[in-house]
Amino acid sequence: MLPQRLRVLPGSYLIDLLDEDRPPAGDWLSAVRGPEGLTVVRRAGEHRSEEPRESWVALYSGDTAHGLDVPGMLAALLAPLAADGVSVFVASTYDADLILVPRDRLPRAVETLRAAGHQVTEASPRH
Repeated sequence: MLPQRLRVLPGSYLIDLLDEDRPPAGDWLSAVRGPEGLTVVRRAGEHRSEEPRESWVALYSGDTAHGLDVPGMLAALLAPLAADGVSVFVASTYDADLILVPRDRLPRAVETLRAAGHQVTEASPRH
């Protein structure tokens, strides 16, 4: 297992499934089109009319970017989280992974990842 460096991105995110072909305007982090529609990860609180719902925090593994041919990078992060009962939503970029955890589970997720040998840098309090 290769230890990885992750950083917690500032802010909170929502995960939406849309019937649209394009991501909505605004500050979105990830968009993936599947057979069921367009899944978008976007910054929470952009629309005042939003009803309160579960917000997610993003951990980004870009500090230990890896090629597409490196096996086990994502599994090394997800296996300890799954074993500890932490739900995740994952989106991958060309050379890194974005792992979202429910905001209220962030302290546990950070503790679990560190116990598994990974480094986690938390978001700056000013964000």
